[in-house]
Amino acid sequence: MNFHKNGIYHIYNQGNNRQLIFFKPENYLFFLSKMREFVMPYCDILCYCLMPNHFHLLVHVRETELPHISVGVTISHPDTTTDTLRTLNVSIGILLRSYTRAINNQEHRTGALFREKTKAKDGWEDVSISVTHPDYEKQLRNWEHYGLIAFNYIHQNPVKSGLVSRAEEWPYSSASDFAGLRNGTICNQLLAKELLFLV
Repeated sequence: MNFHKNGIYHIYNQGNNRQLIFFKPENYLFFLSKMREFVMPYCDILCYCLMPNHFHLLVHVRETELPHISVGVTISHPDTTTDTLRTLNVSIGILLRSYTRAINNQEHRTGALFREKTKAKDGWEDVSISVTHPDYEKQLRNWEHYGLIAFNYIHQNPVKSGLVSRAEEWPYSSASDFAGLRNGTICNQLLAKELLFLV
């Protein structure tokens, strides 16, 4: 996944062979805590939805890499620092691996829980377009349209799957937060409304 600072991305993955990834209510809550730990230092989460066999996040990237202090590293020189940079990509991988370990332990299973590649879509028709391209501004303006489509698509997942009749009824998404029914703290609602022109 190629992330860029100040970009908006729809990040998603599903269970390997479409298998379940959430088995109990506590699993959803544990995944949300891992999102706080591994995604939120890099991104503002604009919306999310955790489904029984997949997840969706819409994020605004603040930083693509942050300092990470390695623990237990042997230092060969006294002036050597153990500070390294950890990328958002690496942090998403750590989130998924640590969640997989917990679920494999809980369910007495082994092997991959998620599909090998997590996807991140940014809505640009041409990812190689440069700021000097004559259509750059047009492409940039079109992002808000895609972002709003992704926002609604993410929240409508439980309805389309027949799990609930209204998006805000699904407890494992941010739809009830945006509907004013819950005071969730994962999403940056003000930024989502500003970037996606939500009313």
